[in-house]
Amino acid sequence: MRLIIYTGKGGTGKTVTSSSTAIKLSDKNYKTLLISSDPAHTLGDAFKLPNEISENYDMQEVIPNLSLLQVDPIKEINKKYNSLLSYMASLFIQKGLDESISYEIAMLPGMTQLFSLLKIEEIMQDNSFDAVVLDMPASGEALRYLYLPKLVGNVGKKLMGLFGLFSGFSKIFQTFSAISVPNNISQFEQDFFDRLKSLADIITDNKTTSIRLVVNPDSFSIENAKRALMLASLYGINTDLVIINKIWPATPDNVSTPVDNYYTKWSNFQRLKVEEAQINFYPIPVREVPLHQAELAGLELLRLNASLIFGEENPALIFHQGSPISIVQDAKNKLTMVVKVPFTEQNDFDIKRVSGGEVIIKVKSPTGDIANVLPLPTIAYNMKIIKVVLDSNNLRISFERSN
Repeated sequence: MRLIIYTGKGGTGKTVTSSSTAIKLSDKNYKTLLISSDPAHTLGDAFKLPNEISENYDMQEVIPNLSLLQVDPIKEINKKYNSLLSYMASLFIQKGLDESISYEIAMLPGMTQLFSLLKIEEIMQDNSFDAVVLDMPASGEALRYLYLPKLVGNVGKKLMGLFGLFSGFSKIFQTFSAISVPNNISQFEQDFFDRLKSLADIITDNKTTSIRLVVNPDSFSIENAKRALMLASLYGINTDLVIINKIWPATPDNVSTPVDNYYTKWSNFQRLKVEEAQINFYPIPVREVPLHQAELAGLELLRLNASLIFGEENPALIFHQGSPISIVQDAKNKLTMVVKVPFTEQNDFDIKRVSGGEVIIKVKSPTGDIANVLPLPTIAYNMKIIKVVLDSNNLRISFERSN
């Protein structure tokens, strides 16, 4: 199976690009599922589905080989994790909070996005499709929820368990509460972590999963995509394509009216931004898509858009295969871990050895620090870090065996 994840700043055209990709895949006889967790029913708008269909959260086939699934995170949580949610809310209700407010507080930040991703894990494990295309929510930091399972899988289960991750403060409230932890919570915890690990394995399998960045030719969306690429690289997730949408056509040189000059300036500005993107994202391929003359909605226009992006190529291809994280054996007593961290300066990172077999890398970004726990090969357990160097976009961590 192939999992293709589209992300980018809101308004860049992620839904249109995701829909176009899914149609192209289905036309090439891939049994394809297109998924969105956007509460605005954007898939229904893109395919011009009637309201009674677009508001339906059940999987539905719209053309041969192509099914749509609009995920409702709240519904997913209530269906599969209601006992945990009810338990957490009951702690607040017992303290006198209104029931509706208690449930809102119990829905801790990130839970809706994380449970939406667990739906992806369920579908991938079911193995009923050849390709799954995910339209991520419109958030520059949405990718953080893809990395959370990997962090949890490495350190969460060892150090804190489920309550430490989502409901650390539920333990505090439980101290003053007569409400006991439901019997099925511990089993839920085990199942939950197993699914998180499975999800982490899927998204970090570079032969299965690709992230594709969708941008517009402007500074804001390009900077957003650069942060997303840095995050993806740090967490070992392959980014194989960048798509620049809504590029204005070039205007003739013999312009004369103020209106012509206005559009010429915008066209020239966008061209500079396209060139900037090609440099920033090299060697990842960059595809350019012109601004269409009409709103992109409906099968015909989405199929046309797919042709502009891919031509006759297969969207399931891996267009760029990098190695975000690699281990190089330098000599018998030495090895080097190489981590790609684009758009980073020498003083933007911190390295810590947390145990014999793991290293924490923390990198500064414009929106806050990000961190990853990287496992080391067994040979490095008795080695110490002797040097950390940023070489171009590569963070090189050198290890040497102690005498």
